[in-house]
Amino acid sequence: MPRPSRTDRSPEHDSPPARRVDAALRRRSTNVTLSVALVDEAKALGVNLSQAAEVGVADAVARKRAEVWLAENREAMDSSNAYVEARGLPLARHRNF
Repeated sequence: MPRPSRTDRSPEHDSPPARRVDAALRRRSTNVTLSVALVDEAKALGVNLSQAAEVGVADAVARKRAEVWLAENREAMDSSNAYVEARGLPLARHRNF
């Protein structure tokens, strides 16, 4: 059976479905310098260096994001804390505990 020509097809079939490639799933080769002793021990223990490095970098990124967020929001947090210290919680009278 012959394939339908472009003009015979409905508009939803004009192009293949867009595939969103999640950035977290893509990989990039990166050079990392580690001590020889650490690499040797990791290999001897069967540690996957790429996975271990990714976990470590992800942890460092999360800690840095938290640090940056705290620095950016310090003034608002201090203001909120000062308000609560001076006046108490705004809806405290509605608490059942």
